[in-house]
Order: sequence, then C-alpha cells, then structure tokens
Amino acid sequence: MNRKKVYKILTLLLVMQWAFIQIIARYPKFIETYYSNGLYFYISYFLRMIFGWIPFSIGDIFYTILALIIIKGIYNTLKKKRLNVKDTFFKTGAIISVVFFLFHFNWGLNYFRQPLFQSLNLEKSTYTSNELIEFTKTVIRKTNDTQFLITKNDTLIVENKVSKEQIKELSTEAYEQLSLIYPQFQLKNQALKHSLFSVPLTYMGFAGYLNPITNEAQVNALIPKNNYPATICHEIAHQVGIASESEANFVGYLASIHSTDDYYNYSGYLLALRYCLAEIYRANPEQYELLLPTINKGVLKDMQQSQDFWQSYQNWSEKYFKIFYDHFLKANKQKDGIKGYNKMVSLLINYYKTKSL
Repeated sequence: MNRKKVYKILTLLLVMQWAFIQIIARYPKFIETYYSNGLYFYISYFLRMIFGWIPFSIGDIFYTILALIIIKGIYNTLKKKRLNVKDTFFKTGAIISVVFFLFHFNWGLNYFRQPLFQSLNLEKSTYTSNELIEFTKTVIRKTNDTQFLITKNDTLIVENKVSKEQIKELSTEAYEQLSLIYPQFQLKNQALKHSLFSVPLTYMGFAGYLNPITNEAQVNALIPKNNYPATICHEIAHQVGIASESEANFVGYLASIHSTDDYYNYSGYLLALRYCLAEIYRANPEQYELLLPTINKGVLKDMQQSQDFWQSYQNWSEKYFKIFYDHFLKANKQKDGIKGYNKMVSLLINYYKTKSL
C-alpha cells in the first residue's frame, strides 16, 4: 500500500473517530466503568512502566519532533513556492488522526467520565455565600496553624530546605496515604518529571501539565517551592484519570493534606485558601477585606511572593495561550473552560459537610 493511500485512510478514520467521540461522550457512566476504572488503569500503568524510569521527558521530545515536522513541511512548501493542496490535506489529516487517536485512547476519554462529586457521593455541586465564608475561615485557621507549626513564628514565610527533587519523591507517599481512603486514586510506577520547557511554560502562565500520549506528569521546575507539592499532586491526579482541572486541583489538595510531610500539608492548604479567597473577592470584596487581617503575615507574604513570581513573567502571549487552552477544554466537553479551575471550591465545601477539616 503506497503512502498516499495510507494518508487517505487515516484522514477518513479521523472523521470516524470524531463521530465516535461525539457519541461516546454521551455515556459518562459507561466511560467511568469500562474506561476510567477499567481499560485506562492498564494503559496508564503500561505507559508509566515504559517511560517512568527515564530521567527526562519523552513526551516533551515527542512534542519537539512533531513541531519540527510541521516546521519542515512549511519550509519545504515555501522553498518549492507551490502547494499541492490535496496531498497536504491528506498528509495533515493523517498526522492529526494518529495524534487524535493516541490522545483519546491513552488518556483523553477521561474528560467524559462522571463528575467527581457523583463518584464521591457528595450531596450537591453548589454552595451558598455563607457556606463559602464559613469554610474559608476554617481554611484560614488550618493554613495559619500549619504555617506556625513549621516556622514557630506567624510572620515568617515557610522555607522548605530540601530540593525539589526530594520534594518530588515524597509525592508517592502522599498518594499512598490517599489511596488508603480512596483506592481509585492509587498510583503505580510514577512518571513525574520536570518539563524541558519550564521557561516557556512559565511565560505561558502554567505550572505543569500531563502529556496524554506518554502519561508523564510534567511539572514546571521554576515555580515557587511552597506551591510545588500541591502542583505535583495536581498533575498526578491527571495521571490517575482525573481530567477536569477543578477535580485535579481537589484530588491534588486531598493528596497533599493526607501526606505525613508538613510542607505538603501546608502547600495543600495554601492552594485551597487561594481559591477560596479568589471566589470571595469576586463575589464579595468587602468580606474579602475583612478576612485578610485574620491570615498570618507569613502566609500573606508567601501568597504575595507567588504572585510576584508569576507577574515577573507576564507578557502579551500568555493571554493567547490561555485562550487556546480555554477552547481546548471546551472542545473536550469542559463547558466552563479555564474558569472551571474555580469549581474546586464547590468540591471542597461539599466534601467537608460530612468530614472534618
């Protein structure tokens, strides 16, 4: 079979794949049972077994090669000063078809699974203004207590003396502790790596991502150390099949606070506090101003330090990368797009209606 015929077949298969995804996305319970808690468990385990031991990111290298192929194709077209529209269409369709299949088969179908509040049997997925305020007060107390436990001084910023590589190794223990309560979050064969693109990733405004082709969790090596444990746990949540960003935040938070490491606990509470405060500021700025003085100065300094870090990398391109990611999420049935990160607050509030913080 010649190459052109293969390209045509793969392009046709792309249309069939797209139609299949539109249909299967309507059956979240089926995906939850047979993919997320079935086939995906073995796929992800196999991929991490192959790539997890390699010290650098194979997924990032894959992205680099793919980008070079695209650049080479554009260069050759410009050099020849002519474009064979038909051949280019089928060749492009073939590449997209293969990537589309690998994305959904290896991980992407998790976007269409049941919402986490259903699988955790939470009462509802909404909250009232009073529930938000009272819960935030509780999170403030817990964050303050953890900060003081570490520093013995409420005005000092928490300083973790160990390296990020050492912090990274502790994530296995955090998920082991969480899996004792929720076996569905069990992780085997960790594949957690610093992204080779940490600098551009920072300029884009992202702390990490999961490579869906290789199932490697990529963490931005440059982010502040106190945000690092919760970010690691967030990316691992994607590895165990949690596709939604808000749900990954929530599971990452749970893993962080169930760790036996105080710095992990602090990072988890700090994550929850940031999201709760952001929601209060958006809905009730006056209440936000009343809550700020109740936060330890060391915690406030920490949040300011993190804000300063991200602001130092702000640039015109960040907005466009986030617009692209917003559309990507919506295309995968995440109707709130990038704003869906804030749904973590709803999960937190409803989760702790039956549990103590």
